Amino acid sequence: MTFFSYRGGILHAEDVPLDRIAAAVGTPAYVYSRQALIANYRNYADALDRLSVRICYALKANDALAVIGTLAAEGAGADVVSAGELRRAMAAGISPSAIIFSGVGKSRDDIRLALEVGIGQINVESIPELHAIANVAAKLGKRAPIAIRVNPDVDAGTHDKITTGRKENKFGIDIDRAPSVFADAAAFDHVDPIGVAVHIGSQLTSLAPFEAAYGRVAELVRTLRNDGIPLTSIDLGGGMGIDYQGEAIPEMRDYAALIERTVGGLGCHLTIEPGRSIAGPAGVLLATTLYIKEGDSRRFAILDAGMNDLIRPALYEAWHDIQPIREPDGDAPDRDQTYDVVGPICESGDTFARHRRLGPLASGDLVAFRHAGAYGAVMASRYNARPGAVEVLVDGSEFAIVRKRPTFEQTIENETMPPWMTPPRQMEDV
Repeated sequence: MTFFSYRGGILHAEDVPLDRIAAAVGTPAYVYSRQALIANYRNYADALDRLSVRICYALKANDALAVIGTLAAEGAGADVVSAGELRRAMAAGISPSAIIFSGVGKSRDDIRLALEVGIGQINVESIPELHAIANVAAKLGKRAPIAIRVNPDVDAGTHDKITTGRKENKFGIDIDRAPSVFADAAAFDHVDPIGVAVHIGSQLTSLAPFEAAYGRVAELVRTLRNDGIPLTSIDLGGGMGIDYQGEAIPEMRDYAALIERTVGGLGCHLTIEPGRSIAGPAGVLLATTLYIKEGDSRRFAILDAGMNDLIRPALYEAWHDIQPIREPDGDAPDRDQTYDVVGPICESGDTFARHRRLGPLASGDLVAFRHAGAYGAVMASRYNARPGAVEVLVDGSEFAIVRKRPTFEQTIENETMPPWMTPPRQMEDV
Protein backbone atom coordinates (compact mmCIF):
# COMPACT_ATOMS: atom_id res chain seq x y z
CA MET A 1 0.00 0.00 0.00
CA THR A 2 1.30 3.45 -0.89
CA PHE A 3 0.59 6.54 1.16
CA PHE A 4 1.96 8.87 -1.54
CA SER A 5 -0.19 8.93 -4.67
CA TYR A 6 -1.63 11.22 -7.32
CA ARG A 7 -5.16 12.45 -6.75
CA GLY A 8 -6.75 14.88 -9.14
CA GLY A 9 -3.39 15.33 -10.82
CA ILE A 10 -1.52 16.32 -7.60
CA LEU A 11 0.79 14.09 -5.57
CA HIS A 12 -0.58 13.64 -2.04
CA ALA A 13 0.82 12.47 1.27
CA GLU A 14 -2.12 10.55 2.69
CA ASP A 15 -4.98 13.05 2.26
CA VAL A 16 -2.85 16.20 1.98
CA PRO A 17 -1.71 17.64 -1.37
CA LEU A 18 2.03 18.15 -1.26
CA ASP A 19 1.79 21.54 -2.94
CA ARG A 20 -0.28 22.73 0.02
CA ILE A 21 2.49 21.68 2.40
CA ALA A 22 5.12 23.40 0.26
CA ALA A 23 3.08 26.61 0.23
CA ALA A 24 2.73 26.50 4.02
CA VAL A 25 6.29 25.59 5.09
CA GLY A 26 8.50 26.25 2.06
CA THR A 27 11.07 23.97 0.51
CA PRO A 28 13.24 21.96 0.87
CA ALA A 29 10.95 19.99 3.16
CA TYR A 30 10.92 16.42 4.37
CA VAL A 31 7.38 15.09 4.63
CA TYR A 32 6.62 11.90 6.56
CA SER A 33 3.43 9.87 6.56
CA ARG A 34 2.43 8.72 10.04
CA GLN A 35 0.19 6.01 8.65
CA ALA A 36 3.01 4.69 6.45
CA LEU A 37 5.30 4.46 9.49
CA ILE A 38 2.65 2.50 11.36
CA ALA A 39 1.91 0.22 8.41
CA ASN A 40 5.60 -0.52 7.85
CA TYR A 41 6.10 -1.32 11.52
CA ARG A 42 3.03 -3.56 11.63
CA ASN A 43 4.26 -5.39 8.55
CA TYR A 44 7.09 -6.69 10.74
CA ALA A 45 5.02 -7.07 13.91
CA ASP A 46 2.28 -9.11 12.25
CA ALA A 47 4.67 -11.42 10.40
CA LEU A 48 6.84 -12.04 13.47
CA ASP A 49 4.09 -12.16 16.09
CA ARG A 50 4.14 -15.97 16.42
CA LEU A 51 7.88 -15.88 17.13
CA SER A 52 7.57 -13.09 19.73
CA VAL A 53 10.36 -11.12 18.09
CA ARG A 54 11.14 -7.76 19.71
CA ILE A 55 11.33 -4.94 17.15
CA CYS A 56 13.84 -2.22 18.02
CA TYR A 57 13.64 0.67 15.56
CA ALA A 58 17.08 1.82 14.38
CA LEU A 59 17.19 5.56 15.10
CA LYS A 60 20.08 6.15 12.69
CA ALA A 61 17.54 5.93 9.85
CA ASN A 62 15.46 8.86 11.09
CA ASP A 63 15.72 10.36 14.58
CA ALA A 64 12.86 12.89 14.47
CA LEU A 65 11.05 12.72 17.81
CA ALA A 66 7.69 12.53 16.03
CA VAL A 67 8.84 9.50 14.05
CA ILE A 68 10.28 7.75 17.10
CA GLY A 69 7.19 8.61 19.15
CA THR A 70 4.88 7.19 16.48
CA LEU A 71 6.73 3.88 16.62
CA ALA A 72 7.03 3.92 20.40
CA ALA A 73 3.24 4.10 20.59
CA GLU A 74 3.15 0.91 18.49
CA GLY A 75 5.36 -0.87 21.01
CA ALA A 76 8.75 -0.47 19.34
CA GLY A 77 12.00 -0.55 21.25
CA ALA A 78 15.06 1.25 19.90
CA ASP A 79 18.49 0.51 18.49
CA VAL A 80 20.85 3.43 19.11
CA VAL A 81 24.48 4.13 18.24
CA SER A 82 25.22 7.22 20.33
CA ALA A 83 24.36 8.85 23.63
CA GLY A 84 22.38 11.45 21.66
CA GLU A 85 20.23 8.76 20.07
CA LEU A 86 19.77 7.11 23.46
CA ARG A 87 18.50 10.39 24.90
CA ARG A 88 16.24 10.91 21.88
CA ALA A 89 14.72 7.44 22.23
CA MET A 90 13.94 8.09 25.90
CA ALA A 91 12.59 11.57 25.14
CA ALA A 92 10.18 10.00 22.64
CA GLY A 93 8.84 7.58 25.24
CA ILE A 94 10.91 4.40 24.82
CA SER A 95 11.95 2.73 28.07
CA PRO A 96 15.73 2.28 28.49
CA SER A 97 15.11 -1.42 29.13
CA ALA A 98 13.81 -1.68 25.54
CA ILE A 99 16.89 0.00 24.04
CA ILE A 100 19.93 -1.67 22.51
CA PHE A 101 23.16 0.33 22.32
CA SER A 102 25.16 -0.60 19.21
CA GLY A 103 28.12 1.06 17.46
CA VAL A 104 31.87 0.54 17.34
CA GLY A 105 32.97 3.69 19.17
CA LYS A 106 31.15 3.99 22.48
CA SER A 107 33.05 6.26 24.85
CA ARG A 108 33.23 5.59 28.59
CA ASP A 109 30.79 8.46 29.07
CA ASP A 110 28.39 6.75 26.65
CA ILE A 111 28.71 3.48 28.55
CA ARG A 112 28.22 5.22 31.90
CA LEU A 113 25.02 6.90 30.70
CA ALA A 114 23.69 3.63 29.30
CA LEU A 115 24.27 1.78 32.56
CA GLU A 116 22.94 4.60 34.73
CA VAL A 117 19.61 4.74 32.89
CA GLY A 118 19.21 0.94 32.86
CA ILE A 119 19.93 0.04 29.23
CA GLY A 120 18.45 -3.22 28.01
CA GLN A 121 21.54 -4.39 26.14
CA ILE A 122 24.94 -3.15 25.01
CA ASN A 123 26.28 -4.74 21.85
CA VAL A 124 30.04 -5.23 22.24
CA GLU A 125 32.01 -4.62 19.06
CA SER A 126 35.60 -5.23 20.20
CA ILE A 127 37.68 -6.71 23.00
CA PRO A 128 38.91 -3.27 24.20
CA GLU A 129 35.30 -2.12 24.38
CA LEU A 130 34.42 -5.18 26.47
CA HIS A 131 37.13 -4.23 28.97
CA ALA A 132 35.89 -0.61 29.03
CA ILE A 133 32.32 -1.76 29.76
CA ALA A 134 33.52 -4.04 32.55
CA ASN A 135 35.57 -1.23 34.06
CA VAL A 136 32.75 1.32 33.99
CA ALA A 137 30.23 -1.18 35.33
CA ALA A 138 32.54 -2.08 38.22
CA LYS A 139 33.00 1.59 39.17
CA LEU A 140 29.22 2.10 39.13
CA GLY A 141 28.54 -1.11 41.01
CA LYS A 142 26.20 -2.24 38.24
CA ARG A 143 25.98 -5.29 35.99
CA ALA A 144 26.18 -4.63 32.26
CA PRO A 145 23.86 -6.74 30.07
CA ILE A 146 25.84 -7.36 26.88
CA ALA A 147 25.66 -9.17 23.59
CA ILE A 148 28.79 -9.85 21.58
CA ARG A 149 28.35 -8.63 18.03
CA VAL A 150 29.94 -11.16 15.70
CA ASN A 151 31.10 -10.61 12.15
CA PRO A 152 29.96 -13.68 10.17
CA ASP A 153 31.99 -12.80 7.04
CA VAL A 154 28.87 -12.81 4.88
CA ASP A 155 28.76 -10.58 1.80
CA ALA A 156 25.28 -9.08 1.65
CA GLY A 157 25.85 -7.77 -1.88
CA THR A 158 25.17 -4.16 -0.95
CA HIS A 159 27.16 -1.00 -1.73
CA ASP A 160 30.71 -1.12 -0.32
CA LYS A 161 30.01 1.92 1.88
CA ILE A 162 27.06 0.29 3.67
CA THR A 163 28.20 -3.32 3.95
CA THR A 164 28.78 -4.39 7.57
CA GLY A 165 29.19 -8.17 7.67
CA ARG A 166 32.46 -8.88 5.84
CA LYS A 167 35.78 -9.56 7.54
CA GLU A 168 37.29 -6.36 6.21
CA ASN A 169 34.49 -4.24 7.75
CA LYS A 170 35.06 -2.47 11.05
CA PHE A 171 32.01 -3.98 12.72
CA GLY A 172 31.86 -6.85 15.18
CA ILE A 173 34.23 -9.58 16.32
CA ASP A 174 35.32 -12.37 13.99
CA ILE A 175 32.81 -15.15 14.61
CA ASP A 176 35.58 -17.72 14.89
CA ARG A 177 37.05 -15.79 17.84
CA ALA A 178 33.70 -15.37 19.57
CA PRO A 179 33.91 -18.40 21.93
CA SER A 180 37.09 -17.07 23.58
CA VAL A 181 35.62 -13.56 23.86
CA PHE A 182 32.46 -14.94 25.49
CA ALA A 183 34.63 -16.84 27.94
CA ASP A 184 36.47 -13.61 28.81
CA ALA A 185 33.16 -11.77 29.22
CA ALA A 186 31.77 -14.45 31.54
CA ALA A 187 34.81 -14.02 33.82
CA PHE A 188 34.02 -10.37 34.61
CA ASP A 189 32.10 -9.80 37.85
CA HIS A 190 30.04 -6.90 36.47
CA VAL A 191 29.22 -8.19 32.98
CA ASP A 192 26.29 -10.41 31.99
CA PRO A 193 26.87 -11.96 28.54
CA ILE A 194 23.24 -12.57 27.67
CA GLY A 195 23.35 -12.83 23.91
CA VAL A 196 24.93 -12.71 20.50
CA ALA A 197 24.29 -9.99 17.90
CA VAL A 198 24.78 -9.83 14.15
CA HIS A 199 24.06 -7.17 11.55
CA ILE A 200 25.03 -7.49 7.88
CA GLY A 201 23.34 -4.40 6.42
CA SER A 202 19.96 -2.79 5.91
CA GLN A 203 19.54 -2.73 2.13
CA LEU A 204 19.27 -6.46 1.51
CA THR A 205 16.92 -7.55 -1.26
CA SER A 206 17.62 -11.28 -1.00
CA LEU A 207 17.10 -13.74 1.83
CA ALA A 208 20.24 -15.73 1.05
CA PRO A 209 22.68 -13.51 3.05
CA PHE A 210 20.34 -13.64 6.06
CA GLU A 211 20.20 -17.42 5.82
CA ALA A 212 23.98 -17.68 5.76
CA ALA A 213 24.50 -15.25 8.65
CA TYR A 214 21.73 -16.62 10.87
CA GLY A 215 22.91 -20.16 10.24
CA ARG A 216 26.40 -19.28 11.49
CA VAL A 217 24.92 -17.56 14.54
CA ALA A 218 22.80 -20.61 15.38
CA GLU A 219 25.88 -22.81 15.16
CA LEU A 220 27.74 -20.41 17.49
CA VAL A 221 24.93 -20.44 20.07
CA ARG A 222 25.01 -24.25 20.19
CA THR A 223 28.80 -24.23 20.57
CA LEU A 224 28.66 -21.71 23.40
CA ARG A 225 25.99 -23.68 25.24
CA ASN A 226 28.16 -26.76 25.02
CA ASP A 227 30.95 -24.63 26.54
CA GLY A 228 28.71 -23.76 29.49
CA ILE A 229 27.67 -20.25 28.39
CA PRO A 230 23.83 -20.27 28.40
CA LEU A 231 22.91 -17.44 26.04
CA THR A 232 19.30 -16.30 26.22
CA SER A 233 19.01 -13.75 23.39
CA ILE A 234 19.89 -13.29 19.73
CA ASP A 235 19.95 -9.88 18.07
CA LEU A 236 19.46 -10.42 14.32
CA GLY A 237 20.21 -6.86 13.20
CA GLY A 238 18.48 -4.86 10.50
CA GLY A 239 15.51 -5.99 8.46
CA MET A 240 14.73 -6.08 4.76
CA GLY A 241 15.74 -3.51 2.17
CA ILE A 242 13.36 -1.34 0.17
CA ASP A 243 12.61 -0.95 -3.52
CA TYR A 244 14.34 2.31 -4.41
CA GLN A 245 14.44 1.33 -8.09
CA GLY A 246 11.86 -1.39 -8.43
CA GLU A 247 13.88 -4.09 -6.68
CA ALA A 248 11.98 -7.29 -5.87
CA ILE A 249 11.77 -7.42 -2.06
CA PRO A 250 11.02 -10.80 -0.43
CA GLU A 251 7.70 -11.17 1.34
CA MET A 252 7.78 -10.55 5.08
CA ARG A 253 6.26 -13.97 5.73
CA ASP A 254 9.23 -15.55 3.96
CA TYR A 255 11.64 -13.53 6.12
CA ALA A 256 9.76 -14.67 9.22
CA ALA A 257 9.90 -18.29 8.06
CA LEU A 258 13.66 -17.97 7.57
CA ILE A 259 14.10 -16.68 11.13
CA GLU A 260 12.04 -19.56 12.49
CA ARG A 261 13.96 -22.10 10.39
CA THR A 262 17.43 -20.88 11.38
CA VAL A 263 17.21 -19.66 14.99
CA GLY A 264 13.61 -20.18 16.04
CA GLY A 265 14.28 -23.51 17.74
CA LEU A 266 17.02 -22.29 20.05
CA GLY A 267 14.73 -21.03 22.80
CA CYS A 268 16.27 -17.52 22.70
CA HIS A 269 14.60 -14.14 22.90
CA LEU A 270 14.86 -12.70 19.39
CA THR A 271 15.32 -9.07 18.34
CA ILE A 272 15.49 -7.31 14.99
CA GLU A 273 16.52 -3.71 14.33
CA PRO A 274 14.81 -2.39 11.17
CA GLY A 275 15.16 1.28 10.34
CA ARG A 276 15.40 1.91 6.61
CA SER A 277 12.44 -0.31 5.72
CA ILE A 278 10.19 1.43 8.26
CA ALA A 279 11.14 5.07 7.72
CA GLY A 280 12.40 5.08 4.11
CA PRO A 281 9.14 4.55 2.18
CA ALA A 282 7.31 6.75 4.70
CA GLY A 283 9.01 9.97 3.62
CA VAL A 284 9.64 12.25 0.66
CA LEU A 285 11.84 15.29 0.16
CA LEU A 286 10.02 18.20 -1.46
CA ALA A 287 12.05 20.61 -3.60
CA THR A 288 11.32 23.53 -5.90
CA THR A 289 12.75 23.85 -9.39
CA LEU A 290 14.73 27.11 -9.45
CA TYR A 291 15.84 27.09 -13.09
CA ILE A 292 15.87 24.98 -16.22
CA LYS A 293 19.30 25.39 -17.78
CA GLU A 294 19.70 24.37 -21.42
CA GLY A 295 23.25 23.20 -22.12
CA ASP A 296 24.75 22.13 -25.43
CA SER A 297 24.35 18.45 -24.60
CA ARG A 298 22.32 18.36 -21.39
CA ARG A 299 19.27 19.94 -19.85
CA PHE A 300 19.63 20.72 -16.14
CA ALA A 301 16.85 21.00 -13.61
CA ILE A 302 18.39 23.09 -10.80
CA LEU A 303 16.57 22.61 -7.49
CA ASP A 304 16.59 24.44 -4.17
CA ALA A 305 17.47 21.16 -2.41
CA GLY A 306 21.12 20.16 -2.45
CA MET A 307 23.46 17.43 -1.34
CA ASN A 308 23.49 19.05 2.10
CA ASP A 309 19.79 18.09 2.34
CA LEU A 310 20.03 14.63 0.73
CA ILE A 311 23.57 13.28 0.41
CA ARG A 312 22.81 9.68 -0.52
CA PRO A 313 23.12 10.12 -4.31
CA ALA A 314 26.48 11.90 -3.95
CA LEU A 315 27.79 9.55 -1.26
CA TYR A 316 26.49 6.16 -2.42
CA GLU A 317 25.47 6.77 -6.05
CA ALA A 318 22.02 6.04 -4.63
CA TRP A 319 18.87 6.17 -6.73
CA HIS A 320 15.75 8.01 -5.61
CA ASP A 321 12.68 8.12 -7.80
CA ILE A 322 11.86 11.77 -8.54
CA GLN A 323 8.26 12.72 -9.25
CA PRO A 324 6.77 16.07 -10.28
CA ILE A 325 4.09 17.12 -7.80
CA ARG A 326 1.80 17.89 -10.71
CA GLU A 327 1.15 14.64 -12.56
CA PRO A 328 2.67 14.73 -16.06
CA ASP A 329 0.30 14.64 -19.01
CA GLY A 330 0.88 11.29 -20.67
CA ASP A 331 -0.14 12.72 -24.04
CA ALA A 332 2.06 15.83 -23.91
CA PRO A 333 4.51 16.03 -26.82
CA ASP A 334 7.42 16.79 -24.47
CA ARG A 335 6.55 14.08 -21.91
CA ASP A 336 9.84 12.27 -22.56
CA GLN A 337 12.12 15.20 -21.76
CA THR A 338 15.13 14.20 -19.68
CA TYR A 339 17.07 16.23 -17.14
CA ASP A 340 20.19 16.12 -15.06
CA VAL A 341 18.65 16.92 -11.68
CA VAL A 342 21.09 18.98 -9.61
CA GLY A 343 21.22 21.17 -6.54
CA PRO A 344 22.65 24.62 -5.82
CA ILE A 345 25.76 23.46 -3.92
CA CYS A 346 29.13 24.53 -5.27
CA GLU A 347 30.19 20.94 -6.02
CA SER A 348 29.90 18.89 -9.21
CA GLY A 349 28.93 16.02 -6.94
CA ASP A 350 25.73 17.88 -6.08
CA THR A 351 23.87 15.80 -8.65
CA PHE A 352 20.81 13.73 -7.82
CA ALA A 353 20.18 12.10 -11.19
CA ARG A 354 21.38 12.09 -14.79
CA HIS A 355 19.24 11.78 -17.90
CA ARG A 356 16.15 11.32 -15.75
CA ARG A 357 12.86 11.29 -17.68
CA LEU A 358 10.53 13.64 -15.83
CA GLY A 359 8.34 15.15 -18.51
CA PRO A 360 8.27 18.94 -18.93
CA LEU A 361 9.55 20.93 -15.93
CA ALA A 362 9.58 24.67 -15.50
CA SER A 363 10.88 27.14 -12.97
CA GLY A 364 8.70 26.99 -9.86
CA ASP A 365 7.59 23.40 -10.34
CA LEU A 366 7.71 21.17 -7.29
CA VAL A 367 9.24 17.69 -7.26
CA ALA A 368 9.37 14.93 -4.65
CA PHE A 369 12.22 12.51 -3.96
CA ARG A 370 10.59 9.23 -2.99
CA HIS A 371 11.80 6.82 -0.29
CA ALA A 372 13.64 9.68 1.42
CA GLY A 373 12.40 9.05 4.94
CA ALA A 374 15.55 7.14 5.91
CA TYR A 375 19.11 8.49 5.85
CA GLY A 376 17.90 11.81 4.53
CA ALA A 377 17.41 14.46 7.19
CA VAL A 378 19.68 12.63 9.67
CA MET A 379 22.65 12.90 7.28
CA ALA A 380 22.05 16.54 6.37
CA SER A 381 24.65 19.28 6.86
CA ARG A 382 24.90 23.06 6.72
CA TYR A 383 27.41 23.02 3.86
CA ASN A 384 27.49 26.35 1.96
CA ALA A 385 25.88 27.88 5.09
CA ARG A 386 22.51 26.47 4.09
CA PRO A 387 19.99 26.18 6.94
CA GLY A 388 18.59 22.76 6.04
CA ALA A 389 15.16 21.34 5.41
CA VAL A 390 12.05 21.64 7.54
CA GLU A 391 10.41 18.34 8.58
CA VAL A 392 6.66 17.71 8.53
CA LEU A 393 4.45 14.84 9.71
CA VAL A 394 1.16 14.08 7.96
CA ASP A 395 -1.69 12.17 9.59
CA GLY A 396 -4.76 11.79 7.41
CA SER A 397 -5.85 15.29 6.40
CA GLU A 398 -3.65 17.06 8.97
CA PHE A 399 -0.01 18.04 8.92
CA ALA A 400 2.36 19.79 11.29
CA ILE A 401 5.98 20.90 11.41
CA VAL A 402 7.88 18.46 13.65
CA ARG A 403 11.36 19.96 13.17
CA LYS A 404 11.70 23.61 12.25
CA ARG A 405 14.03 24.98 9.64
CA PRO A 406 16.70 26.82 11.67
CA THR A 407 17.04 30.56 11.20
CA PHE A 408 20.39 32.12 10.34
CA GLU A 409 20.66 33.38 13.91
CA GLN A 410 20.17 29.85 15.25
CA THR A 411 22.89 28.47 12.97
CA ILE A 412 25.49 30.82 14.51
CA GLU A 413 24.26 31.08 18.09
CA ASN A 414 26.90 28.65 19.39
CA GLU A 415 29.78 30.46 17.67
CA THR A 416 31.95 33.17 19.20
CA MET A 417 34.87 35.30 18.10
CA PRO A 418 38.07 34.75 20.11
CA PRO A 419 38.80 37.57 22.58
CA TRP A 420 41.93 38.80 20.77
CA MET A 421 40.00 39.56 17.55
CA THR A 422 38.24 42.83 16.84
CA PRO A 423 34.50 42.30 17.10
CA PRO A 424 32.93 42.27 13.62
CA ARG A 425 30.99 45.28 12.50
CA GLN A 426 27.30 44.65 12.94
CA MET A 427 25.46 44.74 9.67
CA GLU A 428 22.35 46.83 9.55
CA ASP A 429 19.07 45.83 7.96
CA VAL A 430 20.37 42.44 6.75
